[in-house]
Amino acid sequence: MRTVTLPNGTPLPALGLGTWRYGEAPRSRAAEVKAVRQALELGVRLIDTAEMYGEGGAEEVLGEALAQAFRAGDVKREELVIVSKVYPHNASRSGLPKACERSLRRLQLDRLDLYLLHWSGSHPLRDTVAAFEALQSSGHVTHWGVSNFDVDEMQALWRVDGGQRCAVNQVYYSLSQRGIEFDLVPWLRERRVPLMAYCPIDQGALAREPGLQPLAQRLGATPAQVALAWLLQRGDVIAIPKAVREAHLRENVAAADLALDAATLDELERLFPAPLAKQPLAIV
Repeated sequence: MRTVTLPNGTPLPALGLGTWRYGEAPRSRAAEVKAVRQALELGVRLIDTAEMYGEGGAEEVLGEALAQAFRAGDVKREELVIVSKVYPHNASRSGLPKACERSLRRLQLDRLDLYLLHWSGSHPLRDTVAAFEALQSSGHVTHWGVSNFDVDEMQALWRVDGGQRCAVNQVYYSLSQRGIEFDLVPWLRERRVPLMAYCPIDQGALAREPGLQPLAQRLGATPAQVALAWLLQRGDVIAIPKAVREAHLRENVAAADLALDAATLDELERLFPAPLAKQPLAIV
């Protein structure tokens, strides 16, 4: 598995599993737990979730799956990178540690490897950063970062004491959503802050994109794999596609081994050109 390096030198897997929409329906729980177990069996070692997903339901699903995997000896805790996100309204000095405690309880873990502010809210960033730093000092959080932050918000974070210790920014990024390349991507790269891409296949839309079909056929791949491979070849991007079906899990994992040649990259550039001006941050 390719890796992406955090500012402090820590490597993280470049491909993980997203769990948005997990935990929303009791009838889907068994299938979602099974999906996490299958992802682990396929070698996935980074899993992203949030207290918002299913109002804690996704964390509970993940916690159940991890507990089963640990008991079965399928994987060790130290091999995993578990990411969760805190609601902005919980990101105060006193609220953030309580939210973290609730997330850890649902996940059945004693620490988060990466804890993110889900989006910018009303609490001062200085308070959120101070709370993140305190959780890091106590060992409940290994790294912290942000999500859905555009350049102006990252600049504001950088002005806060400790803000430059942000490890990652998670945003919507895909072949068809390249707006961040105009300003946010260069800003992050200059500071060596990796980007975590959610909805890297546009919630499945790129898997059905007609323009990708001939390229995929030539490579012996699927359109979704081409879209994922394009992100992974950028070097400082972690892609976290959500999947439940085993076929999709296997397809996503195989995309990590797909190499796109210069001709394919040129064709993708023609189909999905880079932005020529500032665009609003894409959010779902």
